[in-house]
Amino acid sequence: MAHGNLDQASAYRPEMDGESHERTYDGFMHFSIVGTVFVIAVVVGLAVGSLKQAWPSAVVMILLAHIATGVGLASKTISWRAPAVVLGILLLMLLLY
Repeated sequence: MAHGNLDQASAYRPEMDGESHERTYDGFMHFSIVGTVFVIAVVVGLAVGSLKQAWPSAVVMILLAHIATGVGLASKTISWRAPAVVLGILLLMLLLY
């Protein structure tokens, strides 16, 4: 899939292997987005543990964030949504504890 206004045929010279470039870019973006949601979930989990003194719950949720991130990285259809579910639960914990 080409990005921008140019189609893939005109964006790359034949020796550049445009398909490989596109796969690499898509993989990098997938990893970056899922990783960013994971990092935010871990930070919120640490906030739950320290601000609300709920360390056992925070540790469990951080472990779930690791698992959900693995699922999100393995499946491009689920992607960032898996760690986002854990992030949502952690945000609720931060608000309601």
